[in-house]
Amino acid sequence: MRFVHDTLPQRVCFGSGEAAVHLAAQAAELGATRIMLIAAKPETQLADTIAGVLPVALRHDDVVMHVPVEVAERAREAAVANRIDALVSVGGGSTTGLAKAVAMTTGLPIIAVPTTYAGSEATPVWGLTEGAKKTTGVDVMVLPRVIVYDATLTMSLPVDMSVASGLNALAHCVDSLWGPNADPINAAFAAEGIRSLSEGLPRVVADPMDLGGREHALYAAYLSAAAFASAGSGLHHKICHVLGGKYNLPHAQTHATVLPYVLAFNAPAAPDAERRIAAAFGSASAIDGLVELKQELNAPHALADYGFTEDSIAEAAAAILPSVPASNPRPVTAADLERLLRAAQAGTDPRTAFK
Repeated sequence: MRFVHDTLPQRVCFGSGEAAVHLAAQAAELGATRIMLIAAKPETQLADTIAGVLPVALRHDDVVMHVPVEVAERAREAAVANRIDALVSVGGGSTTGLAKAVAMTTGLPIIAVPTTYAGSEATPVWGLTEGAKKTTGVDVMVLPRVIVYDATLTMSLPVDMSVASGLNALAHCVDSLWGPNADPINAAFAAEGIRSLSEGLPRVVADPMDLGGREHALYAAYLSAAAFASAGSGLHHKICHVLGGKYNLPHAQTHATVLPYVLAFNAPAAPDAERRIAAAFGSASAIDGLVELKQELNAPHALADYGFTEDSIAEAAAAILPSVPASNPRPVTAADLERLLRAAQAGTDPRTAFK
């Protein structure tokens, strides 16, 4: 795949092996002269390699999952102190999230170079965690001006993380079909994202060096995030934001685990979305397609595996309930949320969880 696609107000540059070329061209177009290069410690060498010709004034590697406010503040202060005029983020959702936190208060433009399938780079959604509470919001100021997609940068992403990250992207697709602003255009993006993920992820599992599989997953990550940015945050994301912020559960694995239970809960009340998801999977039903894909991928299946305990279920349900979108296809009670969380915590078969 090779394409350069302009949207308003974001440019998408896609090309395997072309990250450095695209990055240099886009930084020059922005007129950047003092760049803050944001990359977590494990990815600093990769970031330096693709940013080799850029005018990097500051390298920043203090990246923490869920973007604690104190981490964001340190990054903001560093950007101001070093007279930074553009941000380049190289990494996954936490790295992109930190760049967004800096942009939100400084107005600096972001060039995002994703190395996972998180999709944060294509949305104006920000998230910050303070104490045990994660706060999210929408602000066009944090939307990266440019995304540089290069599937070769995902080749070293371990298979288990590739699966979890890809299913996080799948969650964006599914939630987009009943988000507050769901419409036929983002539904089309979501369906194509599901189809491409269901093709690409099994290829990555079968052969982690399959560039075509990686390209399909990365292409789908953009589609899923673009759909999610348009449709808004649905029930699934409201649940996962609470679980991540309150219990410090890993982002991608939490999404991968919770998604089938939200789908099983909502699908009977959303027949059009159910049919679209099933068709994208090429399966008899949406939940069958998702469960079969997860089994093929040996994907995360129980929140207990990540430290979420049964005695936290009632507390978590109470925290989630006030944020449940009014647009959800069916009413949601605290008892519903407890039942859903109990099934996800134990890894119960989602096809029987609500029968």
